[in-house]
Amino acid sequence: MLTLNAVNQYYGGSHILNDISLSIDAGELVCLLGRNGVGKTTLMRSIMGMVGINSGDIRFDEKELAKSSTEQRARAGIGYVPEGREIFPLLTVEENLKLALAGRRDKVRKITAQIYDLFPVLQEMRHRRGGDLSGGQQQQLAIGRALVLDPKILLLDEPTEGIQPNIVHEIGEVLRRLNQELGLAVLLVEQKLPFARQVADQFVIMERGAIQATGAMSTLDDTLIARYLTV
Repeated sequence: MLTLNAVNQYYGGSHILNDISLSIDAGELVCLLGRNGVGKTTLMRSIMGMVGINSGDIRFDEKELAKSSTEQRARAGIGYVPEGREIFPLLTVEENLKLALAGRRDKVRKITAQIYDLFPVLQEMRHRRGGDLSGGQQQQLAIGRALVLDPKILLLDEPTEGIQPNIVHEIGEVLRRLNQELGLAVLLVEQKLPFARQVADQFVIMERGAIQATGAMSTLDDTLIARYLTV
């Protein structure tokens, strides 16, 4: 589904992404782990075409994405929830969701009931401005907005950052439901190990812009945690 082959990205004299090769298959839920500053967000933004790569290739459904804009990648089926959420604070919840409809491949222009079923609070607050929601509610809105596109894969960058524990748990349950019931592939950047273990089947660890370890989440042991994740 999503394949990166020998991807390199530089910023000035810094080698941010170093020969990244990674494959996410349909139905997989993969967590990208690593300390701050190792290139995780740059990798996500590179997949979305928000930053360019210097070499290598990124393919989605066997199509090369090099010449595709961010909007074209979203329309192709890549949903993205950025770090910091980036909702529109002066628009209502419903308006935030409707804006995403323009990117649907099937030209549907109505918010599906599934979005409100997954996040009932969004229906309750659909006429409230996005900026008036709590951090956790804004994160649910950001995920809902990405799901409006009916993606084939969902990319999430630090979805639990600054969010109250009860909503973190709800988000985890939603991701598992989307993955298990609908077969949605998920690539998740996360630093909280309990959440990563709750939702992900596979892990990928980055260090200094390179992939250092991969495997089933059940094999993420104390040695790997101490070497690559402990601050």
